[in-house]
Amino acid sequence: MKKIVRFLSVLAGIFVLAFLGCKQSDGASNDKETILKGETTILVDETLRPIIEDQIEVFQGSYQAKINLVAKSENEVVKSFMKDSTRLIVLSRPLNGNEEKFFASLKIIPKTTVIGTDAIAFIANKSNNDTLIALQDIVSFMKGKENARIKGLVFDNLNSSTVRYMNELAGLKSNPVKGIYSFKTNEEVLKYVSENEGMIGVVGLNWLYRPAATVSEYLKKLNVLSVKGIDKKDFIAPTQNNLAEGTYPLARDLYIINCQGGSGLGMGFSSFVAGDIGQRIVLKSGLLPVRMPGRKIIITTNSQKK
Repeated sequence: MKKIVRFLSVLAGIFVLAFLGCKQSDGASNDKETILKGETTILVDETLRPIIEDQIEVFQGSYQAKINLVAKSENEVVKSFMKDSTRLIVLSRPLNGNEEKFFASLKIIPKTTVIGTDAIAFIANKSNNDTLIALQDIVSFMKGKENARIKGLVFDNLNSSTVRYMNELAGLKSNPVKGIYSFKTNEEVLKYVSENEGMIGVVGLNWLYRPAATVSEYLKKLNVLSVKGIDKKDFIAPTQNNLAEGTYPLARDLYIINCQGGSGLGMGFSSFVAGDIGQRIVLKSGLLPVRMPGRKIIITTNSQKK
């Protein structure tokens, strides 16, 4: 009799474990990441943070998804992209040859999606009524030539995409030392320039068009400068229209690069940003979308109204 009871107890235990195993399996299935469900992390160049924050907010409100945003300087997020398990990144440049070879060694083909056009903008304290700047003067200052109007150039971070872009433009292989100031974020740049005359801030344009509440007060004390390109005659403001016409000299495309190696949330988010809703968000932010979202115009006659 004891053996029968013991056998039944063991059998009951097996059924309980099997039941719990099935429940856990169901839970794992429900938690599985898809293109529109689950959780992932995205690495973002800090100069592009505002536009990606807007995209994530709308995406998460539409789907059962959670995207954790990590914003750092371009060099820092690229290093994390190569070393960590995070396989989704937003940059103002495509991957270079060495980075592509790295993912090729992992048998991963990066999927690169252009999502819009941003720009690098120059800002100055409003105490200076001159709202024009020649790009050649900026380049010359970076090369060590003094300029009575420019006391210093203020960057968010010496490892940022803005520094890389300006160094490439000036033909410099290393960061200039004289007259260069750096912080950690674009927000700190806005604050510093708003409080100091003669400083020229170098920031991502989307920080000016979609400012957070914390930086709105700084913008009231700043002028966004119109720029004369090298060997050009006209001063061009960094506006959406000028980006569309290709006349602003410091425009740059934005890329979402997905190296997840499969159909995951990275693919879904990339498609969302490149799709109609995502492109409307880019348009509303003051940047230039890759494709102009369509508009439906409904014409009604008086008889139809009646």
